[in-house]
Amino acid sequence: MTIPINKTPIKNQIGGVFVPVRDLEKAREWYSKILGLEGGEICFGHLYTAPMTGTAGLMLDTMPKWRKEDGDISTYQAPFIQLLTNDIQASYQFMKENDVELVTEIEDNFYFVIKDLDGNLLMICRGIS
Repeated sequence: MTIPINKTPIKNQIGGVFVPVRDLEKAREWYSKILGLEGGEICFGHLYTAPMTGTAGLMLDTMPKWRKEDGDISTYQAPFIQLLTNDIQASYQFMKENDVELVTEIEDNFYFVIKDLDGNLLMICRGIS
């Protein structure tokens, strides 16, 4: 059975992306440095809401409810967020200068992939204008 698109109560909009992190303060500092973030809010003792441009929010979360028995959490082993840039070369150089782990070189003069402190993979991609 196909649900008509105009009949769903779910919005066609991403409210936020949750990133699993082990140390909230270290992750907040790393993302703030890499993305040039200022401010944001720590909620419930385990969630940092990053001030992002656009409609979707970025939340760093130690995810106490989703931890494994040994206390660890799973990380994203494929790029799950695409962060945009107007200058792919300058962005790649910035990551190198800030000792960010580079997973790929610049591919097709369009994107490259990095790892955050917890091993989550993020894609930096040249915006299409």
